[in-house]
Amino acid sequence: MKLAERARSIIKRFSKEIDFYRLVLKHPRTPRAARFFLGAAIAYAVSPVDLIPDFIPVIGHLDDVVVLPVLIWLAVRLIPKDVMAECRMQLKQDDGKRQTPEHHERESTPRER
Repeated sequence: MKLAERARSIIKRFSKEIDFYRLVLKHPRTPRAARFFLGAAIAYAVSPVDLIPDFIPVIGHLDDVVVLPVLIWLAVRLIPKDVMAECRMQLKQDDGKRQTPEHHERESTPRER
């Protein structure tokens, strides 16, 4: 596999995971603690403030590699399995709708009566 293809694949998978966590956050049966941990992970990822500044070689980026997965892991442990399965299924259905060109044509043309 070429490097560009592999990079596209990783970016696509990462994008799908972000969409999944977005659905989980919106789901009414997601526990508050899980929402808190996912919110904290998002805030930590986009925040310019780190536990260890990034300009310190190796250790500065290592905290990002440890803190983010731990926060996501804690959140996922608290989310009921059926909620996660429901969100994954919804994501697959939404992805299938986006990929079929006939679906877009049907939506854009007015119904004939």
